[in-house]
Amino acid sequence: MQLTHYNTNFSKRTFPVTVVSDQVSNAPNLGSLFRISDAFGVEKLILCGEDISLGRKLSKTSRSTEKFVNYEICKSTLETVIDLKNSNYQILSLEITTNSTPIHDFKLQNKKPIALVVGDENFGISDAILKISDAIIHIDMFGNNSSMNVVQATNIALYEITKQLM
Repeated sequence: MQLTHYNTNFSKRTFPVTVVSDQVSNAPNLGSLFRISDAFGVEKLILCGEDISLGRKLSKTSRSTEKFVNYEICKSTLETVIDLKNSNYQILSLEITTNSTPIHDFKLQNKKPIALVVGDENFGISDAILKISDAIIHIDMFGNNSSMNVVQATNIALYEITKQLM
C-alpha cells in the first residue's frame, strides 16, 4: 500500500544546515527550495537577492511549506555568508570549479553548523563567496551538460549532507 502524508512514519528532525540561495529568483525554483528545505529538515533557508518575492507561483510549487520553513530574505549574499562565517558556520558552496571536490568524496570534518550556498540559475555562485568558502563541492555529471537545475543539485547535496549528519 502506498503511504500518504498522513500515514508515513518518518520522524521529524532538524539538522544544523542553513541553505543560502545566491540570487535565485525564479518563483518555481524558490518554491522548490522551500519544499526540499522542509523535506530535509534544514534549520533555515535564506533567500538572497534584490528581486525575491513570495507569491502564488512560489506557494503552488512549495506546497505551502513556506508556512513551516524558517526563512529570511536578505539583499546581499556576501554579507549574509560573512555573517554566517563569523557565527562559526562552515561555508560549503555547491559549484563546479577547478578546485571543487566531488560531493561523493567530501567528508564533513567538524561539528560546526553548515551553510550550504547554492547559486543563481544562470551565473552560479559569485567569486567573492567562493573565495571565502571553507569548501567547494560539485556533483559529477556524465552527460554533455556541465550543470543542472539549482533545485536538483540542492536535493542531491542535502541528501549527501544529511546522510553524513545522521
